[in-house]
Amino acid sequence: MTPRGRLGVVLLAAGLVQRAGAQQPGAAAPSKKPTPCTFKSDRLASDSVPGTGQVTFWGGNVEIRCPQRNIVLRGDSAEAFPDHDQLVGHASADEPRFHVTADFLNYFPNDERVVAVGNVHAKTQSGSTLVGPQAEYKRAVVRIRPREQMSAIFHPTITIVQRDSTGKLAPPLTVVADHVFMDGDSLVYGGGQVEITRPADNLKDTALTATGDSAFIDQGKETMRLMRNPKLVGKRDHPFTLTGTLIDLYSTNKKLTRVISRANAKAVSDSMTLTSDTIDLRVKNDLLDHAFAWSSVNRAKVVSPSQNMIADSLDVTMPGQQMQTVRAFHKAFTQGRPDTTRYKVAPPDTTDWLRGDTIVAHFDTSARAPRDTSKAPRIQQLVALGNASSLYHVAPSDTNERRASLNYVTARDITVAFDSNKVATVTTVDSVSGVFIEARADTTTRRPGASAAPPKTPGTTPKTPGSTPPKTPVKPPSTSLLDEQVLRRPAWYRP
Repeated sequence: MTPRGRLGVVLLAAGLVQRAGAQQPGAAAPSKKPTPCTFKSDRLASDSVPGTGQVTFWGGNVEIRCPQRNIVLRGDSAEAFPDHDQLVGHASADEPRFHVTADFLNYFPNDERVVAVGNVHAKTQSGSTLVGPQAEYKRAVVRIRPREQMSAIFHPTITIVQRDSTGKLAPPLTVVADHVFMDGDSLVYGGGQVEITRPADNLKDTALTATGDSAFIDQGKETMRLMRNPKLVGKRDHPFTLTGTLIDLYSTNKKLTRVISRANAKAVSDSMTLTSDTIDLRVKNDLLDHAFAWSSVNRAKVVSPSQNMIADSLDVTMPGQQMQTVRAFHKAFTQGRPDTTRYKVAPPDTTDWLRGDTIVAHFDTSARAPRDTSKAPRIQQLVALGNASSLYHVAPSDTNERRASLNYVTARDITVAFDSNKVATVTTVDSVSGVFIEARADTTTRRPGASAAPPKTPGTTPKTPGSTPPKTPVKPPSTSLLDEQVLRRPAWYRP
């Protein structure tokens, strides 16, 4: 073997896998003397290539060992060029903390860079893996880069093994993106159609899926940021979806605990839809536990099957992702659909509503009956505090009447209690005023002793002797509820 061939082998072995001996910040500069290595191959050749320089070839079952670094390199063949070295065909590099296989491994000594091409599969000592068509590794070198770096293109898949503070394995993160860049062991950047998934504790089902056009993961601080059309989907017993312009995720001991969506935020679960400029979700066991929403431009709004609420800010308590309490602050307003089983509603008043400075809604989270297929808990109570007013539809006292009675009340505080999603009682405190409009059947009043009008015959107009039929038909009496106001309080009204 020529001296250039020996040097090429040494450089190739010394550069391909330096993860175990990679320098950390402040470490001493590496020795310029190449690490002694041995090699085996079926054949050896060397030639001068015009425009390239001296090239050395090793062919057939190439194996390079560097005992001092505990490194083993293998490949079908190897080539040493003036500016880089290459393993060709079934190439692999093994050392205690890193293993990589690929169709080609290229080492560039000038900038301490390794490029793996074709069916790349890399695995770290912790068990994290990278799979893709091409990857590049740069080892840490004093005065060049403080930490080792790795990048991959063409839609690689990275599986990050995680451990909690006790060293116990936690569900891994899987990152798929058009391109990925890793800075050190903890910083991961992904760009272009990023998808991040985390399985449930049983490792069989998917607990969370996060997507976006770009993402940043800091494993040391346990944070994640999704940008440009981000979306977070929880897939446990009660699925939920969170969208926005920017989403930040925070974990504690490798368990997701908090998610913040900023700008055009929207959270959807089986019991509510929450929209606002900013939404702050607290997560427990991969299920929503608490939600905060506030806005300086568009007001915060929560929609549920039984009640809709809107205010400047909202505080939603939802243990086990079941809505329990909703607090609406500053110019709060809530509305719901009236019970129309006994009466009909007509425009413009087609909903029951309540407003106040603050509104608190309580929901029944007890176990539902087996035949109750509703996804959301039933409303139990609404409390409006400060400058309160309300309008509710009430079943008419006349069972033959199909129109609803109306009750409008203003007070300092108003409490509305429900029974099976129906208004049961309305209680007011201080400065009470209002009106109750009762629906009654329309009757035509006759003068005492007047005879009944003769029956009408279709197509004819009744005539009275000595009189002329009116040219314009007589307008019937109005049946509007406003013309039938009865200023009295219903039996269920308690001031």
